[in-house]
Amino acid sequence: MTAIWHRRPVAEDIDTYHLGTACQHLGITFTEIGDDFLSAKMPTTERTRQPYGTIHGGVSLVLAETLGSVGAAHCVDEDKFRVFGQEINGNHLRPNYDGWVIGTARPFHLGRQSHVWGIESAIRPIS
Repeated sequence: MTAIWHRRPVAEDIDTYHLGTACQHLGITFTEIGDDFLSAKMPTTERTRQPYGTIHGGVSLVLAETLGSVGAAHCVDEDKFRVFGQEINGNHLRPNYDGWVIGTARPFHLGRQSHVWGIESAIRPIS
């Protein structure tokens, strides 16, 4: 497998440049970078729940948008290009009342003018 990165991401650096943003407010932190993927986690807390006690669907999409955008930004020369989300949709298959939501992003398509990223999530206990 060939690495997809123009500039390989470093989890700690990504977390640093997200200080003072929605990512910091929601507790999103990057956890793993591979040759063709990146992962981040977000806790289910009072900041991320909706009134029924489960994670808010929109907050889940913030995690997905963050993963796709960060991934895409590291696949291009940022001195020449800026990356912006074009479209996002999500399917929420089961509720999460507690624990971490772990998202993993992989590109489906890396074109010259657009990328398509798929983001899958899983739920893990907070330990």
